[in-house]
Amino acid sequence: MPYAASLSTIPDATQAAEQICREALGQLQNEIPDLALVFYSPHHVDDGASLARTVYNRLGGCPVLGVLGESIIGTSREVEDKPAISLWCASWGSRVGVHPFHLTLGETPDGPSLFGWPDALFENDLNNALMLAFGDPYTFPVSELFLPTLNEDYAGLRVIGGMSSLPGRAGPSTLFKNGELCDTGAVGVLLTGEIKARTVVSQGCRPVGRPLIVTKCRENVILELGGEPPLLYLQSLLNDLSEPDRRLAQGGLLLGVAVSEYRETFERGDFVIRNLMGIDPKSGAIAVTDRVRVGQTVQFQLRDANAATEDLQQLLRQDLAKNPLPKATLLFSCNGRGTRMFITPNHDVEIIQKQTGVLPLAGFFAAGELGPIGGRNFIHGFTASIALFE
Repeated sequence: MPYAASLSTIPDATQAAEQICREALGQLQNEIPDLALVFYSPHHVDDGASLARTVYNRLGGCPVLGVLGESIIGTSREVEDKPAISLWCASWGSRVGVHPFHLTLGETPDGPSLFGWPDALFENDLNNALMLAFGDPYTFPVSELFLPTLNEDYAGLRVIGGMSSLPGRAGPSTLFKNGELCDTGAVGVLLTGEIKARTVVSQGCRPVGRPLIVTKCRENVILELGGEPPLLYLQSLLNDLSEPDRRLAQGGLLLGVAVSEYRETFERGDFVIRNLMGIDPKSGAIAVTDRVRVGQTVQFQLRDANAATEDLQQLLRQDLAKNPLPKATLLFSCNGRGTRMFITPNHDVEIIQKQTGVLPLAGFFAAGELGPIGGRNFIHGFTASIALFE
């Protein structure tokens, strides 16, 4: 197996780092990995520097990326509100190019720009490449610069990962690259060559009503759907819903925006889910947390624990029906999932492993998850973004 994963809940960061490295190297038969990812809980935020050095040295100086998560995913567990450090390692040999990077924001004569892109981004065929990226939500312009740059200049390159999540405060470093803390920006790695990986992005929703065409809009405000004010359609939709769905809609209706309008039918995975910001009762317009354009297809959505479970199960079944079983998994869940959304712990991990088997698995609960939908990369909320490695 070219993959390994280990988890420690020892409160002492140095002891925990020694444990996870020892276990992972044992799984790799003491072969130095080509890439290591470390996910650590807020309990270790003050020990980030020593954690970075320990893992980097114990793993023989291989590329190591670290990110802090509110809760940590490792092996078969989702560890919430307790100390935890999770390690995921891969050894691909010369078949896969491993290109780590640290992006920072800087000013140029043309305005803000990101510095630190890997040279391999400009030198390789990116059709099969995969980028893993972890950003600081307070200093990294993920929506303003990072994703637009990738989607416009490097179309087809898939990005998966998430934003570090330190509850309630900014300031401490939450990222590291190799043995050094990174105070700002994002860390990541571009995987090129014979990397065989695919992604599943479960946004935890189910559609209600019918797909509609945006016929009039202004930036993030939808003025007309199918030629009429959105509020008129919403009123008829609520009347048609069952009583449980009506209560759910009143507590938080969402909007799915189709990534591509060039489809005859729309299913799960065709929409990017966005929140409704408000409704103007006079004009009947609605505002959403994203820009929209005339001609786009949208459909209202509902989200609860049952919908999230169903969505994840269905998307995994669809993937496994046409692809081989993976050999390892990375999971980036929203910090609003876990026991905040589901009755039982380890929800997302258990669903994945029931369908794939128990594999090397790691990840964290993020403050925004990265993942591709319909060939474009987005930042999501309440989502489980998954990378499956063959």
